[in-house]
Amino acid sequence: MEHSRRDFLKKTVTASSAAIVAPTIVSAKVFGANDRITAAVLGLHGRGKSHVKAFMAQDNVEIKTLCDPDMNVLYDRKKEFKEKYDKDVVLEQDLRRVMDDKDIDVISIATPNHWHSLAVIWACQAGKDAYVEKPGSHNIWEGRKMVEAADKYDRIVQHGVQLRSSPAVQEAVQLLRDGYIGRVYMSRGLVFRWRGDIGDKGFSPVPDGLDYDLWTGPAPMQPFSRNLVHYNWHWHWNYGNGDVGNQGIHETDLCMWGLDVGFPTQITSMGGKFLWNDSKEVPEVLTSIYHYPDEDKIIQFEVRPWCTNTEEGVTVGNIFYGDKGILVVDGYNKYSTYLGKNREPGKSGSDSEKAATGMARGAGGTDAHFANFIEAVRKHDKTILNGPVETAHHAAGLAHLGNIAYRLGRVLTFNPSTETFVNDPVADKMLTRNYRGDYVVPSIV
Repeated sequence: MEHSRRDFLKKTVTASSAAIVAPTIVSAKVFGANDRITAAVLGLHGRGKSHVKAFMAQDNVEIKTLCDPDMNVLYDRKKEFKEKYDKDVVLEQDLRRVMDDKDIDVISIATPNHWHSLAVIWACQAGKDAYVEKPGSHNIWEGRKMVEAADKYDRIVQHGVQLRSSPAVQEAVQLLRDGYIGRVYMSRGLVFRWRGDIGDKGFSPVPDGLDYDLWTGPAPMQPFSRNLVHYNWHWHWNYGNGDVGNQGIHETDLCMWGLDVGFPTQITSMGGKFLWNDSKEVPEVLTSIYHYPDEDKIIQFEVRPWCTNTEEGVTVGNIFYGDKGILVVDGYNKYSTYLGKNREPGKSGSDSEKAATGMARGAGGTDAHFANFIEAVRKHDKTILNGPVETAHHAAGLAHLGNIAYRLGRVLTFNPSTETFVNDPVADKMLTRNYRGDYVVPSIV
C-alpha cells in the first residue's frame, strides 16, 4: 500500500511540473446576494488550516480546491475535510491550475512569504479576489506591484491582519483619533515569542510527493533541506522575514494604523543571534526605530525570542504614548488605558466583553476577518475591507525596512513618495530580488 502511494506521489509531481504558463487574464464574476461563492485555499501545512475553517464558517461559501506543493499535506487535509464536513475537495499541486479554474471565485493564500505577492498578482489577473496572509509581500517592490494589480483589475484583496476586524481594537484606534490620550507621538510594537534552537539538518533528498520547484517558486533554487520545509523557512532570508515579518506584521500594522502614518523617512535597526548556534539566518533579537520627523512621530519595534519580561503585562501587542496617557493593546483583542502621571486606569475593552453584551456579533478573529472579506466580495466594494491591500504593502514594508537597516548596519533615509532610499543604490538593491524562471513578479502587472 505505502509503496503504491509513493509511486503515485512521484507520478503526480512529474505531471504537475509539466509546462504550465501563468494564468490567463479573465473577467470577474458579479455576485448576487444569494449566489454561492466558490473558494480555494493555497498552502495547507499551517495557517491554511485556519483559512479552511474560516471559509466554511461563512454563509453560502463552498471550498472546491485545496492546493499545496506537497501532496502528502494535501492527502492529510482532504481526509480531515471529509471527516469534519462530510464533503469532498479537489486537490491541486500547482497554484497556476487553480488560477485557470473559472469555477473558483476567491482564493486565500497561506503559502510561505516568498509566494504571497506573486500569488495575489496572478489571482487579480485571473479575475479572482484574494485573501493573503501576512506579510503581504517578501520585499517592498513586489508589495507595490501587488497593490497595482489589485487596482488595475479592480479586485478585492484582504490582508490577513485580523486585529483590524476586532471591535475592541477598532474602538481603541478611535480613542487615539479622538485624542483620548492626548497628542499621540509614539507607538511601540512588541513580539516576544518563544523561539528555540532549530538545529541544522543540512541537505537531503527531496521527499516523495513534494514538488520542490513549485515550493521554491520565485526564490533562488538551493538544495532541499529540512531547515526550510515546512515551517523554518521563516528564519531564512530567501523565503521569510524573521519574526518582525511573521507575528510582527500584526503589530507593525497596528503601529501605523494607530499613529495614522505611512512609511517613515529614517530607519535604524540593531540586533543579532545571541542564543542558538543553529541554521537561522535572521536575528533572534531585533530592535528597530522608524522616525517620522515631519510628523513628530516615532515607532519603536522589539523582537525577543526567549526568556523575557512583559511590558504592561503584554508579550505580543502594542503600546501607544500620548501627552495625556498611554493605550495598551494586547495581542488577544483587548485594550486598556492609563492616564496622567499617576497612571489612573481609563477606558478599556475586549472582544469577549462586547460579544457577551451583544455589542459585537462574531467579534474579532480570523472568522470575522473572512466574513468582512466575503461581504466585500459580494458587494464588490473594497471600501468596506478592514485590511485592504494598501495595508498589506505598508505593514509588510515597515518590517522590510527594518530588516534592510539591520542587514546593512547603518541608518537609512527613505523617500516614501518614490519608495526608494535617498542616494543609496546599495540599499535600493534590497528593495527587490532576482526572480526565477516561470515565477517572475512582472514590472507591468
